[in-house]
Amino acid sequence: MAVDPGAEARFGRPAPPPQTGWERLSELWRRDERHRYPEETMNIVKSAFTGGVVGWVYGGVPAFYQGRKAFIERSHGELFQNRADAVQSAHRAGLRSFIRYGWRWSWRVAAFVTIFNTVSTGLSVYRNKTTVSNFASAGAFTGALFRMHLGLQGLAGGFVFGAVFGIPAGGLLMIMQKLAGETLQEKRNRERRELYEQKLAEWQSRISVTEGLGQTESNAHGGPELEIARESRSY
Repeated sequence: MAVDPGAEARFGRPAPPPQTGWERLSELWRRDERHRYPEETMNIVKSAFTGGVVGWVYGGVPAFYQGRKAFIERSHGELFQNRADAVQSAHRAGLRSFIRYGWRWSWRVAAFVTIFNTVSTGLSVYRNKTTVSNFASAGAFTGALFRMHLGLQGLAGGFVFGAVFGIPAGGLLMIMQKLAGETLQEKRNRERRELYEQKLAEWQSRISVTEGLGQTESNAHGGPELEIARESRSY
């Protein structure tokens, strides 16, 4: 069935799924019709938050006990009003250590996880496939970035450490995605294709309705004109 150009202009044909790597990358930071960011972007945010919490616990809990122990060792000669006052003072010292060292570990782990996931996700989206090399490259880049302030030797060490870290981390993520039935990239491609097919079907339906209304209107206007032409010929 031919498509009326006027109807096509009024009802724009839905855009096909992104075909190039740059188009897929730009889609990562755009909201959809429901004002939601893509799942990959939300996973980066969630992993950053989780990394921050894990880092705070990892650095803060040992610092809490160490700070509490150090306070008790320093305060043997101090006088307290009662036992509860001494316990509270020790807990406050431990809490200060928990906050100080927990924060130091928290932002570092959150930054490492965020950069690692952003680079690995960007590579997977750009290449339109998930491979271990994406995670190894992301780990090498992140490790080198964190150790570059130590000079060339630190840069090289961070590069190697990051790559070694990225390979098992990426392999574990890929295994978990395979157990779920499909990788995140395969799921994203399927959802894009299904959404495009749905929009295309709706667009074709609207075009058909528009063409039907136009044909009906033409017949309605053409009927009286034919009657007038017949009457004039009869005279």
